[in-house]
Amino acid sequence: MQTTPNLRRLTRRTIIDMALRRQRPGTGSGLEFLMQRTTTVQWPDLTSILSPMDWAVVGAAATRLYMPERMTKDFDIAIAASDAESARRRLAQAGYLRLGVLSIGGSRWQTPDGLQIDLIEGQEAWWPVALAEAQRNRDEQGLPILPFPYLILMKFNASRTIDLGDITRMLGLADEAEHEQARALFRLYAPADLDDLESLILLGRLERGRLNE
Repeated sequence: MQTTPNLRRLTRRTIIDMALRRQRPGTGSGLEFLMQRTTTVQWPDLTSILSPMDWAVVGAAATRLYMPERMTKDFDIAIAASDAESARRRLAQAGYLRLGVLSIGGSRWQTPDGLQIDLIEGQEAWWPVALAEAQRNRDEQGLPILPFPYLILMKFNASRTIDLGDITRMLGLADEAEHEQARALFRLYAPADLDDLESLILLGRLERGRLNE
C-alpha cells in the first residue's frame, strides 16, 4: 500500500513522540563498535554498466558509511529520472531481468547471479546535485554513496520505522557540521519538517549519551 505524505508525517511524529518519552541515554553498544565502518557485504559495482551517468547507492546499503554496517538483503541504487530510460536499457543489455515497477518511482531488477536490485528514479530537484556529489563520496568498497544530508532527507521522506531508526543512529554519530548540512537541506526542500529533524537529532544524541553537546 502506498502511503500519503500526510500519513507518513503522522506516523513519523507518533514514533518520534513515543521515542522522546521513553528513550534514556545510551545504546548498550560501545563507542568503538559504533564508530566502526565496514564493508562486509560486497555489493555489485554498476559503474561499468551505467557510466557515464551518475548513480549512487542508497537505502540500507548506503548507511554503512555513516553508522555500523547492518545486515540487509536490500541493494538500492538511485539515478536521476532523466537517465531512467538509458539505465533500464543498459541493465537489460547487461543481462539483468526486470521484475517489476516500484511504487516510489523506479523498477526492480535481478542480476544474472540472482541478486535483486531496486533502481530508484530520483524525481526531486536535489537529485542531480546529490548524485554528482556521490561520485566523490565512496565507501571502502569504492561504491558511490549518497551524501549524508541527502540520505537523511531521502529516508525522512520514506519515514518507515526502520528508516527513522537509521536516521536517529546516523544523526547520533554525526557531528554538528553534518547536522547543519542536514538542516540546510531541509530548509530548502522540507522546511515544514525542521522540527521533526531537530527531534531526531535529539534522539540521536540521547542514544549516544551526548545530550549536553
